[in-house]
Amino acid sequence: MRPVRVLTSILLIMSRSGFDVPVILRSSDEAESFLPVPEKKMVQVTNPFALELGVTPCSVTQGVTLRPRCLENSVLSCFWGCGVQTLQAALQRHYLGPRLTTPHLFQEALQFQYLHCQTFNIQKDEKEEYRTHMPAALGLTHFGLLPREHYPLVAVLTLANSDDRDIYNIVASVTVVHVPDEKYSLSARILFQYLLTVHGNMYDLKPLFMSTDDNRPPEHRDSTPTMEGVESHTKPPDKEGEESEEEEGWPGAPGKDCVVCQNAPVNRVLLPCRHTCVCNGCITHFQHCPMCRAFVVESFTLSSQAPSEHIMEE
Repeated sequence: MRPVRVLTSILLIMSRSGFDVPVILRSSDEAESFLPVPEKKMVQVTNPFALELGVTPCSVTQGVTLRPRCLENSVLSCFWGCGVQTLQAALQRHYLGPRLTTPHLFQEALQFQYLHCQTFNIQKDEKEEYRTHMPAALGLTHFGLLPREHYPLVAVLTLANSDDRDIYNIVASVTVVHVPDEKYSLSARILFQYLLTVHGNMYDLKPLFMSTDDNRPPEHRDSTPTMEGVESHTKPPDKEGEESEEEEGWPGAPGKDCVVCQNAPVNRVLLPCRHTCVCNGCITHFQHCPMCRAFVVESFTLSSQAPSEHIMEE
């Protein structure tokens, strides 16, 4: 009978300690009481710059194709072999002043610590591609092993006309590009994109993760000069990053249907995962991203539309 007393004592202790079996077996996703996801108040400003990589093969020896999209006449400056610490110092100089608003000011801020600089004059609204490369006379075929002390390519867009600099809050775009070489064959990709403001701030331009099955017209699917969903930073990058394997894009307007209700258009960006997959109505029903299950700290809207009136299936 002694084993029976011991078992009874254990059950009593568990009961008094609050170990309720239904609570243990209950899934956190089935709970009915949720705190509302805070809405992040975003400030939307006009960004006159956009820069993408071209579709042609890229390498240190063959060069890189860039596709700028600018709302005003601009200058594209391509700095090959720019030092990591040198770029950090230049961006810090923009924060402290003077503002880096012209190619010459960027060259001075970089203290001419780069291997080669090539510039292009970009006309507003044009859709041309530009090929930048280092002179063969330099004989450079790689930038060494990781961690590297130099970025392969830093592309800077600035406004060409001084009058335009008084119109836009964004005065420059800085894009750090990885270029494959003999020592590091990872495909070409954009590592960082930063927007510099007239007030000395720096915005970290990040893509939103969403399905490429977009219902928008084709002319609205390209990366457009937009500033929805950027984060403000004052510290520059210190190392090369890696591109996410998820599909990404810059939505200019709500696209496909919500992944939860399959009814209303997507209009909410979840943070910090940046998945753009739910509507205004469904955001109130859960606290985990339906795509990656990450906890949702806050969210913001893509466009100021009225909340969707629908019933979510339980």
